[in-house]
Amino acid sequence: MHAFLTSLAIIFLAETGDKTQLLAFSLAHRFRRPWAVMAGILVATLVNHSLSACAGSWVAVHVPAVVVSALLALSFLAFGVWVLIPDSLPEREKPSHVGAFLTTTWLFFLTEIGDKTQLATMALGAEYRSVLAITAGTTLGMLLADGIVVFLGGRIRNWLPVKWIRIATATVFFAFGAWSAAAVIHHWL
Repeated sequence: MHAFLTSLAIIFLAETGDKTQLLAFSLAHRFRRPWAVMAGILVATLVNHSLSACAGSWVAVHVPAVVVSALLALSFLAFGVWVLIPDSLPEREKPSHVGAFLTTTWLFFLTEIGDKTQLATMALGAEYRSVLAITAGTTLGMLLADGIVVFLGGRIRNWLPVKWIRIATATVFFAFGAWSAAAVIHHWL
């Protein structure tokens, strides 16, 4: 129970204000299907965090930090560009449930790679060695933190234009990309 509660608290706090929380808000605004977005977050988090809990000690030993930082930089910059591209559907049309679910699942899984919540999950997995308790705790922590913005996002979207949400989201991804690129450059200097 200690591993579960510790995992839940750490991930909830780490996710609050994190880029994936902003991604959850953006996806909820874009698709207007909060339950499909939450289902995508659930599936992506279960897969990502169960693998992370299993692989905690292996990654620390075998993957150089500079490689992870380089991959993160490229991913964040690509996500920043993607967010700036307007949807091909008119704003009044609503994407299907499958579109929201699959898009959310894929983006959350990719965005969590190398993220602080994934790294925290790996560390917790290495410390507690209880994959089930860690996966359950980290997944619930992620769902609680992201659920807040997914369900409140529907109310907020009426006050904020889509253009400003895209710009804010892209700015955050570009900042994370620059930060990761700086870590790679710093490593080589």
